[in-house]
Amino acid sequence: MHRVAAVVQPGIRSFDLAVITEVWGPDRSGVGVPRFELRRCAVDTAPIALPGGLTLAPDRRLDWLAGADLVVVPALAEPTDPTPEPVLAALREAHARGVPVAALCAGAFILAEAGLLAGRRAVTHWWLAPQLAERHPEVLVEDAPLYVEDGGLWTSAGVASGIDLCLHLVRQAHGSEAAAAIARSMVTGPFRTGDHAQYLDRPTPAADRTAEALAAVRERALRQLHEPLPVARLARWAGMSPRSFARHFAAATGTTPHRWLLGHRIDEARRLLERTDHPVPEVARRAGFASEVTFRQHFTAQVGMSPRAYRAVTTAAPAATRESPQQC
Repeated sequence: MHRVAAVVQPGIRSFDLAVITEVWGPDRSGVGVPRFELRRCAVDTAPIALPGGLTLAPDRRLDWLAGADLVVVPALAEPTDPTPEPVLAALREAHARGVPVAALCAGAFILAEAGLLAGRRAVTHWWLAPQLAERHPEVLVEDAPLYVEDGGLWTSAGVASGIDLCLHLVRQAHGSEAAAAIARSMVTGPFRTGDHAQYLDRPTPAADRTAEALAAVRERALRQLHEPLPVARLARWAGMSPRSFARHFAAATGTTPHRWLLGHRIDEARRLLERTDHPVPEVARRAGFASEVTFRQHFTAQVGMSPRAYRAVTTAAPAATRESPQQC
């Protein structure tokens, strides 16, 4: 994913383009992040008008997508505005070649217009989800997750979830340390799972207090990932019954405590595999898995390769960027 194409057209949201530029634009090779070649690709290189009086100068035509490793699509400020057919054709061709295509926020409307989302799961801003479903009934529209993937096509919810998706794409291709380094430079959180809920429905003071308690539990759990963390224990920390805790946790995060813990344990395991020389059984223990067998099963299912294969791929970076076991 070293060559990243941002597909631009008149009327795209400046925020989405800024997110793409901030994640893949700067040279962060000094902190262990690969160098990316980010290009803004359009039908031609004439200046493009953006909302708010801004102007963008594309630096490549759409044929640059042929060599891209990732294609990212900013949303239009008016989601139902038509997209030029050459842009839609370029997106279809990129997807047909197996290149990951990611749309931010209302960018899902563009992928749907290209016919790429027919019969696939997709998400957009919860406010726009009914409109997307009505306009494109062939799309399996969801309004809860922050981002989803289906068949190499990524879509994300509103505004800040575009940051979450972009960081997740970096994490998938280059590891958690690269994503965390970018997140630190952007002063944003390094990891929110895609099934995290977009919003809390009808917040109240009581809901705010519950949210604070749940946030404290999650923070404490992250510090103690290496320990057994059954729901009953987490519920005691929150001062709730296990059943009530599980219900409030799902409402706040969009997932179960078990799935939330599993996601963060996998992320911690990736960090340990990338930055230490600990044997796989020790990585499993430090990440909180009951056994190496369980760890390998979950890791392979989530990441798509075994822990040893993942380490072989990600530790090709200079050894100076890695921790020794004594430093952990």
